[in-house]
Amino acid sequence: MTSLLGLTACASGPAVRTDHDPTANFGQYQTWGFYQPIAMEQSGYSSWISERIRADVQKEMEARGYRFATSGADLLVNFQGVVEDKTAVWTVPRSDTEWFYSYRHKAYVAVPIWYDETQVSRYKEGTLTVDLVDGKRNRMVWTGSASNPVRSKQKPEQKLSEIDAAITGIFAKYPHKASGM
Repeated sequence: MTSLLGLTACASGPAVRTDHDPTANFGQYQTWGFYQPIAMEQSGYSSWISERIRADVQKEMEARGYRFATSGADLLVNFQGVVEDKTAVWTVPRSDTEWFYSYRHKAYVAVPIWYDETQVSRYKEGTLTVDLVDGKRNRMVWTGSASNPVRSKQKPEQKLSEIDAAITGIFAKYPHKASGM
C-alpha cells in the first residue's frame, strides 16, 4: 500500500479514467458516507495514507454540495490502491552503414541499412481507484482511477502531495453536484 504513494507528480499529472452507470440518477443523491469496509483497509486498520485519502475525498464531496452522513447515506465512497509490475515495449528507428568489398570495383562499398531497435522498460505502476456506490441499491454508479509510475525513495511530503493530486484529478472528472446545490 505504501508504494501506491509513488504516483508520480509529473507536469501532466496522473492518467485519470472514469466510468459510470448510464442508468444512475445522480440528481437524487444528497448525502455521502464511506463504504464499510473500505477496500484499502480490509486488514482492519487505517493508515496515514488512507486517512489522507479520506480527508481529500471529504473535501471533494463537500465542494460538490454533498452532506456527510454516518449512516444511511445516498452515496458511499470506497477506494483501493494497487501497485502492478508493468512492461513498456517500443521501437526506435535506426540506420547504419554496412561495408562490403566489391570484387568488380576492387573497393569497399557502403550500403545503408534501416532497422527498428526494440526498447524494453520494466517499472511499477500505482493505481488509486475511487468508487461511488448507490447506498440503497449497493451498486457502483461511478468510478474513477488515477495511475502513474511509482517512484522509489520518496519523502512522505511528496507522497502526500501525489495523493492529493490523484484525488483532485479523479474528482475533476466527476461532473455531478448534490441536487440542492
